[in-house]
Amino acid sequence: MDLSLLNKNALVGGASAGIGRAVALELANLGANVTLVARTETTLQAAMAGLDTTQGQRHRYLVADFDDSQILLTKVSDLLDQQPIHILVNNTGGPPGGPIVGAKPEDFLKAYHNHLVCNQLLAQAVLPGMKAAGYGRIINIISTSVKEPLENLGVSNTTRWAVASWAKTWANEVGGFGITVNNVLPGFTGTGRLTDIIEKRAAASGASADVVENQFKNQVPLRRFAEPAEVAAAVAFLASPAAGYITGINLPVDGGRTRSL
Repeated sequence: MDLSLLNKNALVGGASAGIGRAVALELANLGANVTLVARTETTLQAAMAGLDTTQGQRHRYLVADFDDSQILLTKVSDLLDQQPIHILVNNTGGPPGGPIVGAKPEDFLKAYHNHLVCNQLLAQAVLPGMKAAGYGRIINIISTSVKEPLENLGVSNTTRWAVASWAKTWANEVGGFGITVNNVLPGFTGTGRLTDIIEKRAAASGASADVVENQFKNQVPLRRFAEPAEVAAAVAFLASPAAGYITGINLPVDGGRTRSL
């Protein structure tokens, strides 16, 4: 099975922590040259220090905030003047939690901008290089809410569905160029975002964080949270030559928590 990403260039969003950082590490382990994108330079530098370079890889980072899509696009365009991107991993922090009945229009607009609009701008930017190479992988980190809406995440549920439909449409349009487009749907994963959700749920219910954590784990057949590296492994496979005939799918990495097929 060909998993080598040697001589492939990857661009990974949200790469300074959590799932994004784990993805960057895994792609580098497989030989890719990785450009990390996040908004804090110090954490980007720390993430860069952990990337494998034993296969001659050259890694970079871009300091950019998805809240400002024009600056993000300018920096990515400057990068593309120097090298094509063969692997695009769209990943950014999810919208704040809360019931949909209390969500404001601006909450939806910001979420759509940071996820859907930025995904579109980045995919359009890297598309010519992927076409020229005859190789492209666009992988979106979204959520199992694509299959089953999650409680108290109204804006996120809505936005994730939109991204999934966007990705399926892209997959249909670019497959003839050797480009695949897929979504990875993490379940409960041991990141700062999950910790924040647990703490807020505990505060709202009056239960301890440990009690809420165990309630979450009991929803998962494997009875534990995923490690970020386990989600990253799925992303890396979809990025590899071995996954060349897989496109337009939603792949849950959730320990079996999603009840639908």
